[in-house]
Amino acid sequence: MAGLNDTMRAGLAALALAMSALAGAAPSEAPQESALVSQVAAQLAQARGVRAQFVQTQTLQALQKPLVSSGTLLFVRDQGAIWRIEQPTRMTYVMTDAGVTTLDANDKPMARGARNAAGVAQVSRMMRAMLAGDLSALYSQFSVNAQGNASRWQLKLTPAQPQLAQALRGLELAGDTYVRSIRIRSANGDETRIDFTGSTRVDAPSAADRILLGAP
Repeated sequence: MAGLNDTMRAGLAALALAMSALAGAAPSEAPQESALVSQVAAQLAQARGVRAQFVQTQTLQALQKPLVSSGTLLFVRDQGAIWRIEQPTRMTYVMTDAGVTTLDANDKPMARGARNAAGVAQVSRMMRAMLAGDLSALYSQFSVNAQGNASRWQLKLTPAQPQLAQALRGLELAGDTYVRSIRIRSANGDETRIDFTGSTRVDAPSAADRILLGAP
């Protein structure tokens, strides 16, 4: 787990939006932070699902110029998430209770390599637990620091488990009613920033999205 591949980054982004499953605060937090996390959770939990456009900027140690991609992300709390990259190359990641499926430009399943498989599985497990409302999944993996107020907040997540810390230095989330940005700092010095725009509430996914998510 020396670095983060695209699948793991997609899982972390979906996990961040899955913060809507938070139901309370960890006992180890300061009271002020506990109250803010609860307020943020209450705001995010108002929507069963969220659809947003994203721009992802990856700054990699091995490259002189950042890599920029864009697309859409659909998160449905009780079904999963669809991370669809439109530019520069079309590719889709579907994350549900069954795991992570990678689709090509024609929405056909692709074989997923073994690289970073442990990290992808770990992120997927955390996301599924949070989708089920299990707050312990977040606090068993991260130390959480909350700043700001309900209308403009920032959460800093620092890995609390050695295995996760091998790949991830930290996560930073910022937003208001919705998550507006995510910063993912890898242990190897790479950094990914994801900015969300056009966030809208989704009460029910489309028929095509339900098929991808395996919902009836």
